[in-house]
Amino acid sequence: MVDWHLIKEMKPPTSQEEWETEFQKYQQFPEFKILNHDMTLAEFKFIWYMEYSHRMWGRLVGLAYILPAVYFWRKGWLSRGMKGRVLALCGLVCFQGLLGWYMVKSGLEEKPDSHDIPRVSQYRLAAHLGSALVLYCASLWTALSLLLPQHKLPETRQLLWLRRCAHGTAGLVFLTALSGAFVAGLDAGLVYNSFPKMGESWIPEDLFTFSPILRNVFENPTMVQFDHRILGITSVTAVTALYFFSRRIPLPRRTRVAAATLLALAYTQVGLGISTLLMYVPTPLAATHQSGSLALLSVALWLMNELRRVPK
Repeated sequence: MVDWHLIKEMKPPTSQEEWETEFQKYQQFPEFKILNHDMTLAEFKFIWYMEYSHRMWGRLVGLAYILPAVYFWRKGWLSRGMKGRVLALCGLVCFQGLLGWYMVKSGLEEKPDSHDIPRVSQYRLAAHLGSALVLYCASLWTALSLLLPQHKLPETRQLLWLRRCAHGTAGLVFLTALSGAFVAGLDAGLVYNSFPKMGESWIPEDLFTFSPILRNVFENPTMVQFDHRILGITSVTAVTALYFFSRRIPLPRRTRVAAATLLALAYTQVGLGISTLLMYVPTPLAATHQSGSLALLSVALWLMNELRRVPK
């Protein structure tokens, strides 16, 4: 889909003529001219409906936030603090939609100086994913805070350290998931499909081929994959240390379950990531790996919520 209209595009093409018109629009852009020049109308319909489904799902999510918010607000069921949260969440939903189109737009632009295949900007893809993760985390934290009774844990030095470790680990998981957007945006999973080494080396020679050096972190597929590996290994190490540290502190059963679940998911996610890499990134496995990152982040937030400080 090469147009963006909030209401107009909600009705898909219904006749052969409308589909031909939509296909002709797509043919004017670099993705068709360079990458998909032999695409048939049937193949175009498949990718069109993939994008259409994503956009309609986004609109449905937006309504799921905004309509209940309006209803509960009018009924007077929201506290002052909750009103601020609700406004922030609804604002994030709207921002996410605009950011999504800004990302898609980058894949439709002519880039005469580039020799790469047409693709969306990895920066905009990371921003879109990051915004979605922030919205999800804020929603989940709000839900957990409302639904789960809070533990009255004694504020010992060990608990303070465990709480800080849980926060840091959740931050690492978030950063690792975000770095996956750069991997996907640059197809960095298709270089160095070996583990634990990258090819024949622990540190490949082409990490710093771009100039200035900082460009390599975000634009060099080798460096992007290397960074994602390091972040993943660091995250699972942090989760492991957090789990064993939590075993030394008397904690409620629900909190212990959260820590154990986080450990199990972390190693499952590592296994999925390595398998995805070694098998040259098959789409179903890659999608499972992406879903695993969200599940891991969810449990990290759950553990953080379990350890949150009781307000005085």
